[in-house]
Amino acid sequence: MRSKPWLYGCTVVMFALSGMALGDGHGKHHGRNDEDERGKQYYSEHDRDQMRGWYDDQDDHLPPGLANRDRLPPGLEKQLRVRGILPPGLQKKLMPCPEELERRLPPPPPGCVHVVVGGHVVLVNRSTYVVLDILHFER
Repeated sequence: MRSKPWLYGCTVVMFALSGMALGDGHGKHHGRNDEDERGKQYYSEHDRDQMRGWYDDQDDHLPPGLANRDRLPPGLEKQLRVRGILPPGLQKKLMPCPEELERRLPPPPPGCVHVVVGGHVVLVNRSTYVVLDILHFER
């Protein structure tokens, strides 16, 4: 008889503890902020403004990889994402970043390079092809 109240008490405590752990309002993002979910951006807003300024100054004299004719089809466009690995189809389309634009950017981290592909400036790891950051140009 004395074990029933003890069992009920333990059950209530277990449900209360599990409710606190699951119902804390954070869901699957517990302990993370929105920046962690998006991935840390390497390019600052100043860097992005510098790149857009350079792009706007080109007056339709854009180098390969940034011209309108070089835009990616929707299927390849979807594969270009931060923290993703560039598929072989996109690896073949990578072009060096123009020198004038490269001078406006911060130096890439070790083992990484600034490249252009399909109207984007992409910071990518040279050996693994993991994308660290992307800037898309619109005209």
